[in-house]
Parts: sequence; C-alpha cells; structure tokens
Amino acid sequence: MQRVNRTFSIASHPEIKDQLFLWSQKYDTIAWLDSNSYEQNYSSYESILAIDEFTAIKTDYFNAFDKLKEYQSSVQDYIFGYLSYDLKNDTEDLSSTNYDGLDFPDLYFFQPKKVLFLKENEIHFRYLSLVEDEIESDFQEIIHTSTQTAEQKQDLKIKLRIHKDEYYKKVHSVLDHIHRGDIYEANFCQEFYAENAQIDPFRTYQDLNAISEPPFATFLKIDDQFLLSASPERYLKKSGTKVISQPIKGTAKRLLSPIDDQKIANDLSRNPKERSENIMIVDLVRNDLSKTAKKGTVKVEELCKVYTFKQVHQLISTVSSEVETGVHPIDIIKDTFPMGSMTGAPKISAMNIIEELEETKRGLYSGAVGYFTPENDFDFNVVIRSILFNQEKKYLSFSVGSAITAKSTPENEYEECLLKAKALKQVLLHP
Repeated sequence: MQRVNRTFSIASHPEIKDQLFLWSQKYDTIAWLDSNSYEQNYSSYESILAIDEFTAIKTDYFNAFDKLKEYQSSVQDYIFGYLSYDLKNDTEDLSSTNYDGLDFPDLYFFQPKKVLFLKENEIHFRYLSLVEDEIESDFQEIIHTSTQTAEQKQDLKIKLRIHKDEYYKKVHSVLDHIHRGDIYEANFCQEFYAENAQIDPFRTYQDLNAISEPPFATFLKIDDQFLLSASPERYLKKSGTKVISQPIKGTAKRLLSPIDDQKIANDLSRNPKERSENIMIVDLVRNDLSKTAKKGTVKVEELCKVYTFKQVHQLISTVSSEVETGVHPIDIIKDTFPMGSMTGAPKISAMNIIEELEETKRGLYSGAVGYFTPENDFDFNVVIRSILFNQEKKYLSFSVGSAITAKSTPENEYEECLLKAKALKQVLLHP
C-alpha cells in the first residue's frame, strides 16, 4: 500500500512537539522517538511519531530474526518496534529462565497507518493511502490540542530485587570469572520493581524526559504495555551503505560547580578503568560489524569522547562500516545483537555468566527500540535508563547495570548503579 506525503509549516507553533505527543495518546499503538534537539552527528529528525497499527509481528525468540526478515521484506514500509535482549537465544545456544514480571513479547514491530516527522519548522505527514483523507483534520487537531493535562495519582512502592550485600557477592563472583580468564568484562544488571503499581505513563515519560533530555528518548505503547525511555545510547544505524554503532561505557556524575563539573568530565576522559571498559567494547563492536562489512571499511571515528547529559557525563565511541548494497538489514542487526555494551566480552561467555547471576529476565531492558524505513535503512537505540510497565498486571520495572572489569570494586559499581537509577526513582516517587 502506498504512502501519501504532505508537509505543513509550523513556524508559529513552538509547542507543536508537546501537542503532537499529547494528541497521539488516543491511539492503542504508539511509537514516539525524540532526539530532544541534542547536538549529535547522524541525527535525521527532531522527533518521529508512528501510530495506529495496520499490520504487525509479535513473537517469542524462536526463529525471531527469520520471521522479522520475512515481515520486513514483505512489507517494505516503515515499521517500528523493538528487539528484546532475549533474542540472544535465537542467535546463540542460550536460554532465559529468570523471573519475568512484565511478560512482554520477545519481538514486536508494527506497520503504522500514520507516521509524522518533525524537522526544523516543518511537520511531515506520511500516511497510508487508506487514511490520507485524515491528514488535514489531524493537523488541525494537533495544532489545537491543549498541552494542559490533569495530574493523575501515582501509587507504588519500589523494591530492589538484589540487595546490597548480595550484589557485592555477585560482583565478586564476576571478578572471579575475570581472574580465571573466562571473560574480561561483564555488564551486570539489577532490577528495581513495583507490584500493584499505578502510574500515568504519559506524565511519567514527560517527567523523565524533562530531567534527562537524552538524544534517544522513546515512548512506546502497545495496548497495556509501555516503555518510557530516556536512553542516551544509539545501538545501530544504517543510512544507505553506511552503518554506525555508538557504544557507551564510562560514567561520571554531574556537579553543580561548572569548574568542578568540567574537571570531573576531564578526569573521566583520562580514567584508565573507564577507558578500558569502553575500548574493550569498541573491539567487540568492530568484530561484530566486520561480519557484514566490506573488507577494510570498519573504522573507529571517535574513541572515548566525553558527552555531557543532564544527569551524567559518558564516554561514547563511534564505530562505522560500509556494507554491500545487497546485504539485508536484518542480517546486520542479527550479527551484532545484543549490543556489546550490555553484555561484556567475550560476548557469549559474558551472557552465560550474566544469566546465572542476575535475578530477573532482562526482556526489553538492554534490547533495542527503533524503526526501519522503506529504503531498508534503520535506527535503533539501546533500552537503558528506561521504565517498563505492564498496566494490566500492574507491574513496573526498571533495571540498571555497570561494566565489571578486573579493576572494579563492588562498592564503586553499586554507586554507579544508584547514580543511573536516580532519575528513574525521582520521577516515580515525586510527590
């Protein structure tokens, strides 16, 4: 089915982003991707909204990438959705048997009837032809949407799945594996959760985004299942024949004094432990990209560059490659999934150890959310700094992790986890 394209000027509507997001809430299926105008290379749009499922694929991990390849190839259109971390069980001889309170599908993508792009002073409508007669009325509805919303009651008590002493023991276990030579880095994660939870997902996402303003913010709604993400990390992007990955490893807190804040950022850039974390994962990403790259095209464009966000400073590297025109986009993803920044290295050994020590099935956390275009391009974030909510089950979850290396101490890794959890707890427990 063809798409109809229309463009409107929005120069006189400074609130258009809030209006557009609020207007979308009447739909059962929503994917909202927001760059927050963060200054970065490789950004295509300020915001993208995909709504109203026309076709979809929803499956467990078994043969998931083959099913996605068939779906994406047959639709040849915009599709939006996610890859959960547990698709590792499709690519390797692995399993996921830990507790899962969320019960999300392992993979979900949908072909939206309506896709809207915000860029500079324009809003681009790309609607399937069966709803093209709604473009004008939708635009009028959007620009007349009030951004005033009522505060809804939130009721939840956040618990920790792994308590401090147990966390220390598990980190020591990871260190034992490292000292034995089984692995040299593992991303070990822990879950915060709430049962019988009641939140307003729309308002919670807005609050989370406001205090973080990350470049890969996402609001995903699939009926009663929600992802509210303030992710700073791009997993993988394909544009034409160029593929880029931008792994994050290395974290420092922000400080109030500009002088102190700059000093801690400079210290981060020179910190041997933080740099080694990042460089290990860069090596892994280079190896993953080489599986589909033209020979000699894998390059490290940036190594351990400090990027500053509202809550933290991060070390980010950018690795790129060139692929042949005929390489299928799903194969590029399959050969690099899950992203090394969320596993450790070597990847398979690290994933086995993670599964043994973590108490919760990761699911969508540390998976990826994004979209494919009709031209076989794609862009995906890493699902971190994110709240997951099953409204029907009233179960809320968010997880945080850190990279354990030979130089790690349990105390410092625990503090890093608490730093990453701070913004999430703040928006959930505000009065």
